[in-house]
Amino acid sequence: MGCTQTLTEKEVQQGLRNIIQDGLTTSIMSTLTGSVFLTAFALALGASNLVIGLLATIPPLANVIQIPTIYLVEKFRVRRSITMLAAAISRSFLLIIAIIPFVVPFHLALPLVLIALVLNSLLASVGGCSWNSWMHDILPKNNLGRFFSKRMLLSTAISIPLALAAGYFISYWKVAFPELEIAGYALLFLGGCIAGLVGVLVISRIPEPQMEKHASIPSFGQLMRKPFEDRNFKNLIVFLTSWNFAVNLALPFLTVYMLTSLGMDTSSVVLFTVISQISSLAFFRIWGKLSDRFSNKSVLRVSGPIMIGTFLMWASTVLVAGNSMVVLVVVIAHVLMGMATAGVNLVSGNIGLKLAPKGEATAYLASASLFSSLSAGIAPLLGGIVAQYVPQWEYFFLVAFAIGMYSLHRLTKVKEDGEVEEIVVVKELVSEMRNGVSISHLREGAHNATAGLTQAATARFRRKRFDRAATSFLFFRR
Repeated sequence: MGCTQTLTEKEVQQGLRNIIQDGLTTSIMSTLTGSVFLTAFALALGASNLVIGLLATIPPLANVIQIPTIYLVEKFRVRRSITMLAAAISRSFLLIIAIIPFVVPFHLALPLVLIALVLNSLLASVGGCSWNSWMHDILPKNNLGRFFSKRMLLSTAISIPLALAAGYFISYWKVAFPELEIAGYALLFLGGCIAGLVGVLVISRIPEPQMEKHASIPSFGQLMRKPFEDRNFKNLIVFLTSWNFAVNLALPFLTVYMLTSLGMDTSSVVLFTVISQISSLAFFRIWGKLSDRFSNKSVLRVSGPIMIGTFLMWASTVLVAGNSMVVLVVVIAHVLMGMATAGVNLVSGNIGLKLAPKGEATAYLASASLFSSLSAGIAPLLGGIVAQYVPQWEYFFLVAFAIGMYSLHRLTKVKEDGEVEEIVVVKELVSEMRNGVSISHLREGAHNATAGLTQAATARFRRKRFDRAATSFLFFRR
């Protein structure tokens, strides 16, 4: 299927269905090969704490390759082909990662896995740059919120049970085959590779509108300058960069904080994470409706303060650590975080799609992605270094709160059609919650979770015995 100047309504609807299907395959791939399981796999290969920290920085820092990719897309103007080729090669490296421990000496396995992860991330960034430009031209701007909320809702809905199933699989595997622990993780990476390659086939069925023709291909310098000559988009880049720095300075250390400072075990941490994800599921559709009804910026000005407000809650938990109040505060913080994360993640990407000018989306979106990703990669690395000298995690949350407040100030300088005052969005949010979210159910779930954890968490803190059970979902090797 080649590029067409304009797409019919039937082609657009087919494309939207396939974009959602691609989101599901990508969610499966990311769940099986990222985050917890990638960390546990690296630990099984003998990774140090420094290496574990570097794992979190590889994907965002790899986005630096989007700079030359801008010119690649503008020169060849075949975004689907570029996306498919980059994604296919990138996802094939997951198979290589699964095989490496079985074909090389043990002491070489981890370095080679890290190299493969870098190449995987670099190629994924190439495809991502081309994909963003492609999506800018195919997605209808009047209902981006509803569309992406549906995509994110379905992706999250499939990732939660899949992660739990994969966790139980690894738990069973380690007991049944204790000498073959690495093979269990390799099977997950194999499954992730298969899901990723199925996603490439799905991508091949998404139609591509033809890129607007230029009299001549702009120089590389011109492509890079344009987003920063656009004052409004430059303000958006400053907001996204400072926001990602604030969030990634705090969130990567939440698990460490709960395990050490609050004395919780990993099973409790997983339960709180699930509570947060359920909260996100409940609010995806609501934020999507509000962003389409008003604007992405209007939603950010409500969901953003909620998120950084939870940083203050985390800093305050040190005051109630050791008594029953700590679990209640943590549950509320996770519910609010899930609610806010759904809104922030949904509209922070959509606002760039909306504000990037037609015909110039490649350079605009790549620039926004680049600086956001660099700050997201640098923040946890810097935080890890500082943590060696300032072990009090509550200071991280306070600094992240201050930077988040500055970021929200920068957001006020971004202009977007449909902006309304925060109070209007809050009123509509409350109305939507009454219609679409059962507050009594959320309260009942939070109450049950609190009651079940309070006594155990308090006792664990007082004894200072931090249980890291091997059968827990996180599977960190001691």
